Amino acid sequence: MFSLIPIHLAPALRSPRVITAIGAGVVTAAAFAIYAFTRKKPTPEEIERERRELLARSGRITDGTIMDTMIKVARSASMETQEAAAGNQAPTPEIIVYNYRIAGVTYECAQDVTTLAEYVHGIRTDLPIQVRYMPHNPANSIIVAESWSGLRINSSHPYRPD
Repeated sequence: MFSLIPIHLAPALRSPRVITAIGAGVVTAAAFAIYAFTRKKPTPEEIERERRELLARSGRITDGTIMDTMIKVARSASMETQEAAAGNQAPTPEIIVYNYRIAGVTYECAQDVTTLAEYVHGIRTDLPIQVRYMPHNPANSIIVAESWSGLRINSSHPYRPD
């Protein structure tokens, strides 16, 4: 075996242990590179869902106010007719703009709720809301998630998703 080791290497590098360690290091680096380039990267929707879950689980709660709701402009006449027949006066918002105050600083944020349409139908913008935020980054906040909602449907009962 020693006859296969090149003679021009320094004597310390000719040891079979050193050659084995270098080979193991090269294999480990190659495996890590293959993993890094071929792993499944999370989509933006998955990243946003994980952020909402984290805030719903461990965020602090404060009071806030809905300032505006934005609704999709391009609506067909058949959709409006169906909503009127179903008794829905207000369409489901896609973006909710809200503000809240923490330690004397007022934050104004918006949450895209297009994927949470079942939790935001029939909300009232004239009622106070609850906002969940991260204490180390108060601008990172939500008002609705799959497992929690700070929105209210009427003045006495907050909305609780099932």
